[in-house]
Amino acid sequence: MTKYTTKRLPRQTGPAGWNAILPEQLALPVLEQDLTVDITVIGGGFAGLSAARRMHQLDPSLKVAVLEAGRFADSSAGRNSGFMIDLPHDLSSDNYAGDGLEADRAEIALNRRAIGFAKGVSAECQMPDEIFDPCGKYNAAATRAGDKHNRDYVEHLKRLGEPCEFLDKAQIHEVTGSPHYTSGVFCPGTVMLQPAGYIRGLSQLLAGQIDVFENTPATGFERQGNGWQVMTPKGKIATGTVVLANNGHLESFGFYQRQLMHICLYASITERLSNEQTKTLGGQARWGVTPADPMGTSVRRISGSYGDRILIRTCASFHPTIETSPMRVRNAGWVHDRKFAERFPHLNGVRMEHRWAGMLCLSRNGSAAFGELDQGVFSACCQNGLGTARGTLQGMGVAELIVQGTSDIADHFLAQPELPKLPPEPFAALGANTYLMWKEWRSGKE
Repeated sequence: MTKYTTKRLPRQTGPAGWNAILPEQLALPVLEQDLTVDITVIGGGFAGLSAARRMHQLDPSLKVAVLEAGRFADSSAGRNSGFMIDLPHDLSSDNYAGDGLEADRAEIALNRRAIGFAKGVSAECQMPDEIFDPCGKYNAAATRAGDKHNRDYVEHLKRLGEPCEFLDKAQIHEVTGSPHYTSGVFCPGTVMLQPAGYIRGLSQLLAGQIDVFENTPATGFERQGNGWQVMTPKGKIATGTVVLANNGHLESFGFYQRQLMHICLYASITERLSNEQTKTLGGQARWGVTPADPMGTSVRRISGSYGDRILIRTCASFHPTIETSPMRVRNAGWVHDRKFAERFPHLNGVRMEHRWAGMLCLSRNGSAAFGELDQGVFSACCQNGLGTARGTLQGMGVAELIVQGTSDIADHFLAQPELPKLPPEPFAALGANTYLMWKEWRSGKE
């Protein structure tokens, strides 16, 4: 009998700050009895919820169940920076440019389909701009090297025929209120999410259409006749198809062993700024900055019912165990405080209210872990640090592949090269963490 048993369950470090600043969360049910469905989706993040929604769109008669190990929006889906980017955003490059004009145009078209899908979710859930804001983003530089990266990126976007605007030091200062930046590139196609608010909204929407369970980890699944039986702590699900949309924890079920890189990123978000602090800061009420060097510091200013706040996200570490430690969150917090002071020296006395860690899943060659792994078992994992857009896209693609039997989105991921193996431990962790520290050091003021 074919059986897959999870080696570990997701464990989060620190509160999901995006979730913590929202009002109290409406609880969704825990699976406490046996159930029979057509399709079971394991993972309630961008990929899993998008897959479930797309399946319901394609065939409302399908019985679909989504299992989230913890609370919705408390996992990695509520721990990212909230940039849903349409343009090429290769984190391994110097300036985000991809593998050539045609490849970049294809990627842009796919990313915009994901954004269009998310826009539909936003409209149906009546999400306000503070949750789903199609306001664009800024690629900001703070050094001569960063300025060059920005100018190179502008030239690349022009060759692609993509609109953008180069901002000088005074112009980017006017947007951000920060004297730190020396130039910026405005890219109008990015959507800025309050990711926890978006995931909450989508999970609540689906709860009225399909079976949606939280605090219900899948502990394993085994072959049962022509289908599968999924085990959870309090109930079992008989299902024809299993979709693994649990990103790095795909490896916990025994798939893609030694092929997935588990990278942790760290973030801090301030307390509510006072009216006086907001006036001192200046700039626009909402904006998002990605650094000119991909290993630099992402910054967002948000405003809305949760107050006027600033988010800092930087520092990275490699963890084969798919979890980090409170000590690393604390150490990253010291770096965040320094980065905040560099960018906003006029905001003395502002403290960080929440600090947290969030796991990414990458492959060495940028390929996804996507497709059919066993008869009736599919994967939509490994978003390579682009979880909001890429996760949404993989969810759409796997849903179309299962329900329709074909999908051009799925074809895109299925055509990618096989994921290469990682070096053995401890060499993988030592090499990856040394490389990440070097890249962060090289990014400097960025």
